Amino acid sequence: MKNVLIAGASGHGTMVLDSLIKEGRYKVIGFIDSYKRKGKLVNDLEVLGTENDLPYLMNKYNISGIIVAIGNNWSRKVMIEKILNIEPKLEMITSIHPSATIGLGVKIGKGTVVMPGAFVNSNSIIGDFCILNTNSSLGHDGQMSDFSSISSGVCTGGNLFLGKYSAISLGANIIENITIGAHSLIGAGSLVIEDVLSSSVVYGSPARFVRQRNPCDPYLNGDNNHLSICKLSI
Repeated sequence: MKNVLIAGASGHGTMVLDSLIKEGRYKVIGFIDSYKRKGKLVNDLEVLGTENDLPYLMNKYNISGIIVAIGNNWSRKVMIEKILNIEPKLEMITSIHPSATIGLGVKIGKGTVVMPGAFVNSNSIIGDFCILNTNSSLGHDGQMSDFSSISSGVCTGGNLFLGKYSAISLGANIIENITIGAHSLIGAGSLVIEDVLSSSVVYGSPARFVRQRNPCDPYLNGDNNHLSICKLSI
């Protein structure tokens, strides 16, 4: 069983921990986190340091893989770039909770997380470093581009195309044959019945365009450190 780390010790990180434990394919040694105190216990596992401690931790604990458990798409991308710059050969592992349902012909990229109760229907393609959260549903022949995410309770019809870094928020519904451009955000509880342009914020039922957004704009509760991370990545 390979020894792995989780990058991110907040709520999403504990959900990923639960998924990895239930899968039983990896031994989780602990967390790394840029903002949590070293030595802090999270679900009985220690925060061992930050990404800068990876060379030491890999040698001490024989670490072979890591999963980045950061909910914000852009922040996740920035952290992955940092990690690969420090340890380019470190394996980015994927986690699929045993209660998730994966259909025929589905392809799932590296570093992606599929949470409890999620449905990924036939012939869908999920890119690298994506998130399908609890009880979400990706319709048949759907495509999720790298670093995109679908929140808990989202239901999408067939042939969705979700662009890079875009996020569909809690409980939204997307009808069939919809394209959502890159860097866009669908508000919680929305009903999307027409295509969404890149870099857009839309919400409502039916969903309407509200404003444009920058790729690194925060959109999750707890994104207090997000803007500083964004500035570092430009």
